[in-house]
Amino acid sequence: MNFRYQTKEMDKIWKEENRFRYFLKVEKAIAATQAELGIIPKEAYQYIKKAKYKLKEVEEFEKITGHDVIAFVQSLEKSIPKYSEYIHFGLTSYDIVDTALALRCQETCCIILDSLANLKETIKELALRYKDTPMMGRTHGVHAEPITFGLKCLSWYTEIERGIKRIERAKKEISFGKISGAVGSFSQLSVAVEEKTLKRLGLEPEPVSTQVLPRDRIAELISVMAITATSLERITTEIRNLQRTEIGEVAEPFFAGQKGSSAMPHKKNPILCERICSLAKIIRAQIIPSLENIPLWHERDLTNSAAERIILPLTFNLLHYSILTLNKILKNLAVFPEKMKENIRESKEQFYSQTLLLYLIRKGLKRSYAYEMVQRLSFKAIEEEKDLSKVVKEDKEIKRYLKQKEIKEIFSLKNLLRNVDSIFKRVLSEEVKND
Repeated sequence: MNFRYQTKEMDKIWKEENRFRYFLKVEKAIAATQAELGIIPKEAYQYIKKAKYKLKEVEEFEKITGHDVIAFVQSLEKSIPKYSEYIHFGLTSYDIVDTALALRCQETCCIILDSLANLKETIKELALRYKDTPMMGRTHGVHAEPITFGLKCLSWYTEIERGIKRIERAKKEISFGKISGAVGSFSQLSVAVEEKTLKRLGLEPEPVSTQVLPRDRIAELISVMAITATSLERITTEIRNLQRTEIGEVAEPFFAGQKGSSAMPHKKNPILCERICSLAKIIRAQIIPSLENIPLWHERDLTNSAAERIILPLTFNLLHYSILTLNKILKNLAVFPEKMKENIRESKEQFYSQTLLLYLIRKGLKRSYAYEMVQRLSFKAIEEEKDLSKVVKEDKEIKRYLKQKEIKEIFSLKNLLRNVDSIFKRVLSEEVKND
């Protein structure tokens, strides 16, 4: 499968013709076990382990047979002068295909996990760098209370960390093979052949297989990959929003020679973030066919096969590409702390309303009365375009309850952000020192 967003690492695993490399690995592992157990002559294995296939030959054989595994075996048979009859001895096609598929999925998980580990480290560096950089927190797209940009990044860090754990679990669940014959009953080979061979390959035996491995394992893997893609989308959606002209607090990198618009030379668009959001839609869409592949007829049918040739390389390529792209974005992210401070000032201190409310309640006021008072003062500050603290200091009613010293304590940004360090320590389990 060739498309714009594939990566060389995934291409090496999932390019259609590369399946045969994994087929060969499985065939040779089985032959080694069979020779060890005396099922085939030991001399036969000495020949089989040197067997090779020719891709063009496989393709020509498949045109005749209409069966890729038979074509592959025929090519192997031609490559050795003796004992070719012991290649694929006692096996069914999917002893090879599905065990090879498990190896490919296992290897894919390793690559995805490595790239996520790199991304997590990049996010951690951002979080620590901007731990104490205040910015406005927003709910419903509206100014709420200040946070720090580092704290926002720390939430991304923990989400990626959860994604890593999910994929590690999914990797364990996908690392099962089967060499149990045409309907999973070991009619031609023993359980020992399966157990010894899969141990050689670093896989576990499927407890009960049919002709194929159960597809719920693949559906789980695809679902976990889709969750990870959506986590990337959450991060890139946030960057896109913060890059909006009206906010302008961060921006994805704009590299030398890059152009933002064919019509408007001034444009710097968040195209990489938008691309990741777009690809996440495609990745999520693969969950449905992966689920629909679970209910096969009886001991198997082929309704999963064609779909998997599309959805597996598509999902893994797009996710790996997205992870690498987001890492590139975050390593080169433009952050504008002064703009963050400016946007905080634009809020005219409205974000202290909750602190003011709770202070008045502690003074003995009923919540409903205190709420109405703070709301009146907040709306007045908005209408008069004044800082809330100034309106509060001028209000006769509130002076009955609060002293000037107390008002100063209420309107303290440092106080609102006093627990950020504690959150960092809880997440990173290390001493985070103040600048």
